[in-house]
Amino acid sequence: MRLSSMADYAVVTMTAAARHCGRHGAGGARVSAQQLADETGLPVPTVQKLVSKLAAAGLLKSVRGLGGGLKLARPAAAISLADIVEAVEGPIAMAPCSVHGRHDCTLEADCTVRPHWPEVDAALRGALAGVTLTQLTRPVPAGVVAGASA
Repeated sequence: MRLSSMADYAVVTMTAAARHCGRHGAGGARVSAQQLADETGLPVPTVQKLVSKLAAAGLLKSVRGLGGGLKLARPAAAISLADIVEAVEGPIAMAPCSVHGRHDCTLEADCTVRPHWPEVDAALRGALAGVTLTQLTRPVPAGVVAGASA
């Protein structure tokens, strides 16, 4: 399984916001979409689109007026990787048939795997829910290679 580019960019954007706003979310400094774009290297329109989705999902809050900007809607420790991915992609589902109401699979009538997808989806969501935004903002220790396993 691979994240879509937009889900990946949402994670990058949220980690940048967490670094700017502090890990505690409420209170803390504010950051603009332009600052997030500058820090992440993403185009401003992409960041604005992501900010809109992340705010609609209750992960970011927009503050107007003097000293306004964006801030985390709740502490970074209370925002999971699953929350971020679902804000952009919708419910986590490995197979199209595990999304409630979808009936577009030609194998659906005789499929013996379909009843098991919700359990797989829950396991995947649980794994992503176990990774917090706080964890994603921590520096990687020297000598640790990205993608390497122990």
